[in-house]
Amino acid sequence: MAETDGSTFLAHDEPVDLDNCAREPIHVPGSIQPRGVLLAVTEPDLVVRHTSDNVGAVLGHAVDQVLGRTLADVLGPQGADVLEQHVRTWGNLRARNPILVTAATPDGDLELDAVLHRIATGDDTLLIVELELASGPRPFSFPNTYQAVRGAVEQLNHTHELAQLYDITAREVRALTGFDRVMIYRFDAEYNGEVVAEAMRSDLNPFLGLHYPSTDIPPQARALYEKNWVRLISDVHYTPSRLVPGLDERSGLPLDLTHSILRSVSPIHLEYLGNMGVAASMSISLLRDGRLWGLVACHHYSGPHEPPYGVRAAAEFLGSTLSLRLVARVEEDELEDRIRAAQTQARLLVASRNEDRALATALVTGPALLDLVPAQGAVVSSDGVVDSVGQVPDDPTALLAWVAEQTADVIVRGALASEEPVLAAVLPDVAGLLALRLPDGQALVWLRHEAVHNVDWGGDPHNKAIARREGDGVRLSPRKSFALWRETVRGQSEPWTDREVRSAEELRGQLLEVLIERSRLQVRAAETVQRSLLPASLPDPDGWSVDARYAPAAGGRVGGDWYDALVLPDGRLAVVVGDVAGHGLSAAAAMGQIRNALRAYLLRGDSPAVTLAALDHVVRWTMPDEMATVVVAIADLATGEVTLSAAGHPRPLHLRTDGAAVLLDLPVARPLGVGSGAAPTSTLQLEPGAALVLYSDGVVDSRQTSLRDGLRRLERLVDRTEHPDRAVDLDQVLRESRDLASIDDCTLLLLRRDA
Repeated sequence: MAETDGSTFLAHDEPVDLDNCAREPIHVPGSIQPRGVLLAVTEPDLVVRHTSDNVGAVLGHAVDQVLGRTLADVLGPQGADVLEQHVRTWGNLRARNPILVTAATPDGDLELDAVLHRIATGDDTLLIVELELASGPRPFSFPNTYQAVRGAVEQLNHTHELAQLYDITAREVRALTGFDRVMIYRFDAEYNGEVVAEAMRSDLNPFLGLHYPSTDIPPQARALYEKNWVRLISDVHYTPSRLVPGLDERSGLPLDLTHSILRSVSPIHLEYLGNMGVAASMSISLLRDGRLWGLVACHHYSGPHEPPYGVRAAAEFLGSTLSLRLVARVEEDELEDRIRAAQTQARLLVASRNEDRALATALVTGPALLDLVPAQGAVVSSDGVVDSVGQVPDDPTALLAWVAEQTADVIVRGALASEEPVLAAVLPDVAGLLALRLPDGQALVWLRHEAVHNVDWGGDPHNKAIARREGDGVRLSPRKSFALWRETVRGQSEPWTDREVRSAEELRGQLLEVLIERSRLQVRAAETVQRSLLPASLPDPDGWSVDARYAPAAGGRVGGDWYDALVLPDGRLAVVVGDVAGHGLSAAAAMGQIRNALRAYLLRGDSPAVTLAALDHVVRWTMPDEMATVVVAIADLATGEVTLSAAGHPRPLHLRTDGAAVLLDLPVARPLGVGSGAAPTSTLQLEPGAALVLYSDGVVDSRQTSLRDGLRRLERLVDRTEHPDRAVDLDQVLRESRDLASIDDCTLLLLRRDA
């Protein structure tokens, strides 16, 4: 194997067949087509270092009479002088080809077109001189070339439809070059080709509309098309003329013929053309931003065909003009698409900023979402609201869960059954999706159904090889049948275009800004709601003190924590700490309802256990999607007896008179909303100087701290064993017990009986 530019190629002595032709080093074939002669000469002395072995047939000199001799010895002084003056005058030789030279041969003077370029071989640079018999109108010049295609260029410049651009180019190139068939060949994203226009002899079968697999033109051939825009095979059945020597004596490398007009062609490609009945071929590259997007493919069937260099140059000029017009047309279309997309995005942005509607509902109201990215339906999940437009699954839960598991922010699938079979099994009507993954499990997903379509191939693309025996071996060779083969493609949606994916990406960026805006508004609203529900002041009964602190989660996110303290009608004191699952306005609103209901039961005189049982019933029936934890303690201010019950909440700490902090051995019922029923009741005698610490799980549990470690930390922070008379500083406790990365809010309440 040989390796060039990171690609592994076949060694020069390794046989080529259809199985390995994608690794054939076609830029260094070691031979040329015999319609001309190639000389590789040194500079500035112009000594021949390589020649093609047909030099004798064209110039009348044997190979050994050419190698090591100067151009003057090979072409004669007049021809060599013309080339020497040209080389010394111009830097970019390829832009000024060809040069008409007169070579002195044993049979008399011979007019030749000389085509020049330079190549690197190792540390050296060689001048490549390719000589063809001069033909066509003279003198060769740009004005003459332009005049040959002026009418065609004017037609292209006045045409705006792609189909007409294709047709004009095919017709004019055929009229210019005389080939039996000229096709415009367009590649898709995977480099499968389609014949989109053709001009041909009336007796030929049409190829218009046929598709050809990407393997017909392997990657290294496409790379050469991007560098050398015209390739002529004047006789498919030619016998290659070898380069002598095959390897350069200084570098040990074969000559790179990437830019050679005489470069020999892969034998597999010649066999492919022969199987099609083609006797001569020419290709003109169609480029966009330097990338190959199509070809003008010319075929001749009646025998060898060799358009003069000037005609080939004119055809290349026509191909370049078509490329420019196509690029302009595509850019115009893209500009129109971008303008339409921007207008649609603006409508969606305005709708998304309507604070009175859920974001999901705002996005799916009206046709804008499906105007931006055409699809059968779309699903949006945001802030706990799922809404949709068009045809979508009855239950999108599995779809949204799958999107949340992905790592990419934009996910594109065009054949769901083969790409994501597990997901496809629960979405039987969906063949393709384009999903935007948003923060906190939110998502926007466009869905497309299966698009069954027929593709007409030039021969069976799945059986494109035949076995051919050579001696004792068998090799794979190109297919012989190019008859129409129709394939029905199933299991795929309409492909998501680059423009559609780009529009979706841009919308995602805009939605992130909207989500930040809405989040800020919700945080402010939730904070306002929560602050309004927390006690404006705490009771201050004789002989007792109540103190409490609340802090939102990192980033100011308000959760469902709350605390309460109130003197009951019978003179007892009730203290509460609770936590509704979730964050934001919905959690704050649920907290408000639960807090008010709890107050009502306590004011009615219910015990903590009865209060929690009634509260669980309320949550289950009126807020079925909510869940909360809560601990309630009622203290008899005269005796110090405290009655406690907890539903799913962390157990309080008992701060004893000796200053030691002890976790209460308190049975805990299930959280509110899951059927906790009657909560167990515990009693505690709070002696003078003792205290009770109630807290939410955000104080002791986080991503960085386990519950056990968090409880130990809280015990250590409130412990007063060494200084029993020192007051507990709740601000310090809260500051030192919180994790900066915590996603939960924190609440502390201290009920203390004075010493």
